[in-house]
Amino acid sequence: MSFTVPPPPLDIAEHFPELLPHARSTTLLYPRSGAPDRRESSLGGPLLWPADEPWPTCSAPDHYNPGRGCAVVGPEAVAMVPVLQLFARDVPALVFPTGSDLLQVLWCPLIHSEHDQWSPVPVLCWRSVADVAPGPLLDEAPQPYEFDDEYVPRPCVVHPTDTTEYPNWDMPDDLSERVGEWSEELEEATGIDYWDAFTTRQSKVGGYPGWTQAPKWPRCVCGGQMEHLLTISASESCGRWLPVEERTRPGSGWEVPDTTQDDSHGMIMGDAGGVYVFVCRACPGWPTIHRYDC
Repeated sequence: MSFTVPPPPLDIAEHFPELLPHARSTTLLYPRSGAPDRRESSLGGPLLWPADEPWPTCSAPDHYNPGRGCAVVGPEAVAMVPVLQLFARDVPALVFPTGSDLLQVLWCPLIHSEHDQWSPVPVLCWRSVADVAPGPLLDEAPQPYEFDDEYVPRPCVVHPTDTTEYPNWDMPDDLSERVGEWSEELEEATGIDYWDAFTTRQSKVGGYPGWTQAPKWPRCVCGGQMEHLLTISASESCGRWLPVEERTRPGSGWEVPDTTQDDSHGMIMGDAGGVYVFVCRACPGWPTIHRYDC
């Protein structure tokens, strides 16, 4: 079930039309703690996984658990954990490879020093539900014998909701400066600044990465800039994006206290971090890469 995104405090086309070319569609996932079924879209829930297919594991030589004094884990491989499952029926805006209609994301629940990112490394599986659903399914995923609980999500139902957002970092310097000046005026007039009103830092599909630091857009081996596919964010605090259905005082707008952070996946990911997954649809196999900041 999707939610209803409340309207912004003002019409950006009327007050700052220079931003209109930078608008992007995004699907906010709104993960909420629950008991999703493996045949449902979820964050941290069970996956629709063939019983005869080996479960992914990680045996990276450099993965470790900071809670264990940064000791390297091994030599046994660590079972990956389910992070995200999205059915095409629930996220119409998400483009799937031909013949697939299910996206599954897993990662090793440990820190990896790969590319100096110090983060988990996502693994994506694109599937066809028609190929998987009729056969025997895995009843329970293997549990990792070692994990950093900052990267193990609580099972959550999701509420994919389409909306429009604008960039926080990804704009020319001159435009960014003028947006900053306008943001101060906006906050004085409405009580909310540009970044809270028009940008999102939640788990989402498409749109802009929810950068907390300067952008690090990856390039594919083909030379092209990769496209932001999805963000898994530590912060699910909604602010003005708090759905209408969850507001306790109708008509009160973005001033409603936001308690959804405690009712979500529970991952801290360093310090309000985010894992951003990028894809190149111009190359065979749709290669992906990730970025992480906190």
